Amino acid sequence: MTIGLDISQITYVGTGVARFTQGLFDSILKHDQKNNWIFFFSSFRRNLEPSIKKCLLVSQHKLVKMPFPPSLLSFFWNRLHILPIENFTGKLDWFISSDWTEPPAHCKKATVVHDLAFIRYPETVTKKILNVQKKRLHWIKDESRVIFADSQSTKNDLINLLQTSKDKITLNYPGVEVMHPDQTLINSTLSAFKLNKPYILTVGKIEPRKNLSCLIEIFGKLNRQDVDLVIVGAEGWGKVLSINNKNPNVRFLGYVADEKLCALYAKSLFFVMPSLWEGFGYPAVEAMKLGIPVALSNTSSLKEIGENAAVFFDPLDSNSIEKALTKLLENATLRKEMSQKGLIQSQKFSWDRYYQTLIATLINNQ
Repeated sequence: MTIGLDISQITYVGTGVARFTQGLFDSILKHDQKNNWIFFFSSFRRNLEPSIKKCLLVSQHKLVKMPFPPSLLSFFWNRLHILPIENFTGKLDWFISSDWTEPPAHCKKATVVHDLAFIRYPETVTKKILNVQKKRLHWIKDESRVIFADSQSTKNDLINLLQTSKDKITLNYPGVEVMHPDQTLINSTLSAFKLNKPYILTVGKIEPRKNLSCLIEIFGKLNRQDVDLVIVGAEGWGKVLSINNKNPNVRFLGYVADEKLCALYAKSLFFVMPSLWEGFGYPAVEAMKLGIPVALSNTSSLKEIGENAAVFFDPLDSNSIEKALTKLLENATLRKEMSQKGLIQSQKFSWDRYYQTLIATLINNQ
């Protein structure tokens, strides 16, 4: 088969969709010597990492790079729905679209839907994002032969919120890979960020859906001067929390590259994710893979990801969040138990498994 894949989202470093795209790209290069992949990349200002281009030089797969901004492609593909993808890639058997645009195609189409949080919580995204995603979903529902959902939660939302046929939808949990830092890297990372106390860690793009304002407020009420709350993630949109923060025990580190991020995970007391809604929740699995206990919202995909390996709370109930934080802060035995369970649970999320499911689904829907 000749398969096209939009990898444009790979450059949005620090986001879940970039992690997903990079992981899928790496998995294809690792496993597939049988099919021919054409990777479509479009951006006006962003550039691909040199390592990506270098990998493609020694494979049978190809890269098609176009200097179009996302807003222009959204106009042509999501709104007008003109210019089939084959105009850029040549003939395809399948095209797998990205998180942002849905081009018309002469070939069979598949897509990946990470979450429908923008429908459940429209107030937590910009109007631009909401409008683009709604237009994209219209074409997905009408034209995609296969829809890959990152979680059962997202699959349920596709069926119940969009009335999508369940026969089109394949549940396929993304893979998650982490590096295991040595003590030298951990020490240098802690020193670089001046982290001298035990700390609770949360990771993710800073935007309203992540519910960080609530977490910061509750952490402040705990009045634990001996523990920091460390927040890692690039600024998204909405209220800029880092500027308004007055608690010296709340530390905003901004975007942190993977190597140092793994070191931050490894030394944390535990990881917390208070999101209102997540399609998958990469940071939660990353923490579990590094043996870090996790406290998660009891909503959306996070219930699936954590199963019996997490302390859960209601993200809309401050008392529930406070109890979860206190429980893990004060009970070292519980932290050890959750760490061991998390290591076992995290083994479910493999890129090898993701790739095999993806290819088998495309073959079965020829």
